Amino acid sequence: MKILSTADAEQDRNEIFDYIADDNPSAAVRMDTRFAEAVRRLGNHPYMDRIGKIPGTRELIPHENYRVVYEIDVETVRILALVHVTRQWPPDRG
Repeated sequence: MKILSTADAEQDRNEIFDYIADDNPSAAVRMDTRFAEAVRRLGNHPYMDRIGKIPGTRELIPHENYRVVYEIDVETVRILALVHVTRQWPPDRG
């Protein structure tokens, strides 16, 4: 399957990288690599992870502190968000 990231997911990833890099640049690189490898595996095994809190989504936990929220559409895995587990998810849109 093809893997695509939304602009929101890319922004999440960049913000996480920058936050970690402020204290430890090498840890930021390691975490970003962990995210990339986990997402890459979704191409072969998109249904292995748990059903998401938002209908139609699934959630991958690449690290105990983060979740990757994604949806599957025929031949595409679309990454919707990368969320720290302490953040409100799904976000309150009210």
